[in-house]
Amino acid sequence: LKLPEAPNIPTRDELAALAERCFLPEDFLDRHWDDHPAHPRFHRPVGDALLHAHCHQKALWSAESSARFMRRIVGPSRTRTLDTGCCGMAGSFGYTTNRYDLSMRIGELALFPSARAMNPDDVLVAPGASCRHQVHDGVAKTALHPMKWAASLIIDD
Repeated sequence: LKLPEAPNIPTRDELAALAERCFLPEDFLDRHWDDHPAHPRFHRPVGDALLHAHCHQKALWSAESSARFMRRIVGPSRTRTLDTGCCGMAGSFGYTTNRYDLSMRIGELALFPSARAMNPDDVLVAPGASCRHQVHDGVAKTALHPMKWAASLIIDD
């Protein structure tokens, strides 16, 4: 259905075709990792990489889309996907004054206790921007985007 007053709105089929070509950056790199003849070398961190996946990611693709990429870098024994549910933010939900306390209580259900229980050398990796902010505000820890985490481990030759 194309409306004369909105000729540039994509059709359902066009949107479906576009959606099939949309990836998280770490998922894209994982899918094409073996297509490239040379790979960067990575430092082996002392701690583990702990993944908290964004709710939208879990609903559409699963946390595995980030975890596969992370395992390529530090190995399967050093990558753990946390069973953390929602961080409590739901985009901008937790930023509003009347829902801030509720968002913090949701974070306390699983994510915050997991973040507090991390070993000092572990790194919390979270693709969701709102999740990273929630971790910072809720437990005063830094969670890194998977691309920033990976970049921090590249060995410069």
